[in-house]
Amino acid sequence: MIIYEDIISGDEVLSDTFNIKPAPDCPILWETDCRKYLKRANEDFTLEGANPSAEDGDDDGGEGEAVMVHDIEDQFRLVWLKQEDGLKPSKDGFKSHLKTYLKKVMKKLEENGAPAEAIAEFKAGAPAAMKKILANYDNYDVLMGQSMDGDAMHVLIDFREDGVTPFATVWKHGFKETKV
Repeated sequence: MIIYEDIISGDEVLSDTFNIKPAPDCPILWETDCRKYLKRANEDFTLEGANPSAEDGDDDGGEGEAVMVHDIEDQFRLVWLKQEDGLKPSKDGFKSHLKTYLKKVMKKLEENGAPAEAIAEFKAGAPAAMKKILANYDNYDVLMGQSMDGDAMHVLIDFREDGVTPFATVWKHGFKETKV
């Protein structure tokens, strides 16, 4: 199995167990379909003989509520920057992040001795990829790796044309492969 780690933060973000394909109109971006499933947030349990009402237990389930998550989010402990919590960057803020991120990726590619073809592909494709992402930014859910490194790759989740199938978009050149 191959684990894809962010070359900036070292966070595990993806693995080859997902069906990874180049984005149709932008090959320096990868896309992979995700699944949404129900996950229990915090399993509730009661010890035999315990009295939940006497121990400040609540009857409405609160902490044990089930939530919908993406499999990629759960498997790699990604952190969702939710719009309603005010955590999703503004479009201008994300544009600024992308500029910084792309410079850091370029520097890492050069430091790690990436082939000239890979560097040329990244340089040529980055402006179109950035334009594509920013044009669709309002539709994305934004996730970060578990280290919450603001300079690292952000995983973008959108839905296919069917409106049901979620898919993740990531930067092809932003990974280091590790075989396990």
